[in-house]
Amino acid sequence: MADHISTEKPVEKSNSGEKSVEKFSVSGEKSMISDEKPVGVNRFALQCAIVASIVSIIFGYDTGVMSGAMVFIEEDLKTNEVQIEVLTGILNLCALVGSLLAGRTADKIGRRYTIVLASILFMLGSILMGWGPNYPVLLTGRCTAGLGVGFALMVAPVYSAEIATASHRGLLASLPHLCISIGILTGYLVNYFFSKLPMHIGWRLMLGIAAIPSLVLAFGILKMPESPRWLIMQGRLGEGKKILNLVSNSPEEAEIRFQEIKAAAGIDPKCEDEVVKMGEKKTHGEGVWKEIILRPTPAVRRVLLTALGIHFFQHATGIEAVLLYGPKIFKKAGITAKDKLFLVTIGVGIMKTTFIFTATFLLDKVGRRKLLLTSVGGMVCALTSLGFGLTMAQNSGGKLVWALVLSIVSAYSFVAFFSVGLGPITWVYSSEVWPLKLRAQGASLGVAVNRCMNASVSMSFLSLSHAITTGGAFFMFAGVAAVAWNFFFFLLPETKGKSLEEIEALFQRDGDNKVRVENDKA
Repeated sequence: MADHISTEKPVEKSNSGEKSVEKFSVSGEKSMISDEKPVGVNRFALQCAIVASIVSIIFGYDTGVMSGAMVFIEEDLKTNEVQIEVLTGILNLCALVGSLLAGRTADKIGRRYTIVLASILFMLGSILMGWGPNYPVLLTGRCTAGLGVGFALMVAPVYSAEIATASHRGLLASLPHLCISIGILTGYLVNYFFSKLPMHIGWRLMLGIAAIPSLVLAFGILKMPESPRWLIMQGRLGEGKKILNLVSNSPEEAEIRFQEIKAAAGIDPKCEDEVVKMGEKKTHGEGVWKEIILRPTPAVRRVLLTALGIHFFQHATGIEAVLLYGPKIFKKAGITAKDKLFLVTIGVGIMKTTFIFTATFLLDKVGRRKLLLTSVGGMVCALTSLGFGLTMAQNSGGKLVWALVLSIVSAYSFVAFFSVGLGPITWVYSSEVWPLKLRAQGASLGVAVNRCMNASVSMSFLSLSHAITTGGAFFMFAGVAAVAWNFFFFLLPETKGKSLEEIEALFQRDGDNKVRVENDKA
């Protein structure tokens, strides 16, 4: 990516004996970076990220449980395949709307209350789906829950990234995706056990019980602090600094972060006031869309391309097809009994959760870029193998045992490679590359693209399978994954270990500051 020009000079040791370095970016901004080895993750910051990520468990549960519920909905409500595609995909279309609203909402009322709003929408949607006397009511419940998904997918990674230190931001910002996987696995398990209930009760319980954790989260998140970066953007410096002291590993680190955030927010570094009056446009995100879409600087344009690109490829490579239509895919491979279909699908959830859990510890050690390229390279191989296995299984009428085994192993491998890289890194990377002022609404735009692609795959996969066969669909996804690998190789720089304010400088080149000044005058 763009070269980042910086100069370094040592400064005097602090009272603690710690040696620091001043870095001056091409924009002339200064940051203090400690040479001290990274210490353990801050427990309070970890607790905050875990609570905020619970909203992702609820979304993941909805995704996982729908893969089994649709089997019974199709029988109970006498729906056809097109209605099932609409029912599964409408959640993501509504999530697209929710994500576009979420950015401005998070800038206006804060990250914490936006999570509360997402929880309430989830709860209402779950109640409607659990009632579900007919298809229109069920569809309305999915739409309501979809709005909550849009809010949750935008705000949870942003909140986690904004409270985390640079050395552990990969771990904390990947927690929402880990929680999605835990939710998906929980949904698969519920499918298996609730499938033994009477049909008209089983699927309604599957969908309705998500209202309980939604209600618990709505109250639990109120005990968590607001994002310190959001508070400082509002001019509430005293509150922001107190929270930074809680989520940092030392007072010195908190002070460094405080000064960097003040500089990014355009506040005088010498200002010691508890509260500073900020302009309306700075605090509530007015004018941000103009800076992102209409008149972006070259640096913002690069951020926009990478952030939207990684969200596009996350779902264009076909992960939703396996997660949502797993039972139907394995049925094509030769498994016919419902209980065995659900058991094999549980394996998908176990692989996803296990490898995302592994990824949370690798992100800050291996780095985003290496892990991403390895992940997508493995996905290309696994998708090609899955396409071949399914093609042979379908051509033989499901009688080739080796083709069935190859299909299952390939599907598991695909989920594993996705989960160790592209899955969690999408949310980590897209929440950390945006400048502070643009972060909430920039992240919401990324989620909108993400949900749009998710909806496209989930609403077209069955029709696509009829048109080019199920195996052909996965050959197509393999081709998309190959394009994705090249996109990431040439356009995504490494962000491991850098503060959010330093990452902003990664995308800047000589002359960008001049363009930014001209845009500000315009």
